[in-house]
Amino acid sequence: MLKSEEWARDIRREIIEASHDVGRLGVHIGSALSAADVLAVLYADVLNYDVKNPRSEERDYFVLSKGHAYIGYYAALAKAGFFSNQDIKEQFMTDGGWLPVHPVKNLDKGIEFSGGSLGTGMPFAVGKAYALKLNEKPNKVYSLVGDGECDEGSIWEAFMSAANLGLDNLTVVVDKNGMQQDGATDEVLAVDIEALAKACKWNVIVVDGHNHNELKSAFTKSFDNGKPKCIIANTVKGKGVSFMENDNNWHHANMNEKQYNQAVEELSHD
Repeated sequence: MLKSEEWARDIRREIIEASHDVGRLGVHIGSALSAADVLAVLYADVLNYDVKNPRSEERDYFVLSKGHAYIGYYAALAKAGFFSNQDIKEQFMTDGGWLPVHPVKNLDKGIEFSGGSLGTGMPFAVGKAYALKLNEKPNKVYSLVGDGECDEGSIWEAFMSAANLGLDNLTVVVDKNGMQQDGATDEVLAVDIEALAKACKWNVIVVDGHNHNELKSAFTKSFDNGKPKCIIANTVKGKGVSFMENDNNWHHANMNEKQYNQAVEELSHD
């Protein structure tokens, strides 16, 4: 098993545990599970960071634009060592806790951006990448967006701006699980993300978003043409838990004990 595959397994387990702990409040479970492999590869193999010095000026930047994948993000940060799974248990969706439903900027905990409203994180990532370019810094910027989020006009303004500014230090991953809150993305608003990204003059790579070798290869591929990179990761909403996969009822939901036990059992097998 690859290191990142082990990380993805643990991230999914924590998604289920944390979602169960908050009970009837409900969590965006399906969206977090679809992004788990992308987050695992990023934090296990790609990002440059130092949990002992999280504000290091040499760090890479990760911006979660797909803010409703928060519990997957928190699980990845815990796996990386910015805080613990116990911190998630005590702080996630608790009164006064520092791990609310959508991430709030906390550089000491590895959280670079206060997100939640879709279409805001990627523009922030573009601005960060541009600032690094202006200051001739070698740091890289990565952002995760959802395919439903690509309905937002601000996403495409960011795509056009990034290419125009020559931000080859920016990589955007689209978690393309084919679903959003109101239904299938192609039915809500059909967007040919690959064609539009190419029209915006980005380097575009399409991968299986659950294949770690494909993901790592896409992240590390160099084009040397001055263009930003877009990785379209084809994923399955609810990936890893059979009764959640491709079921949009798990966009935001809570589990009963039977469902929780089944999810834990399925994720206990490598």
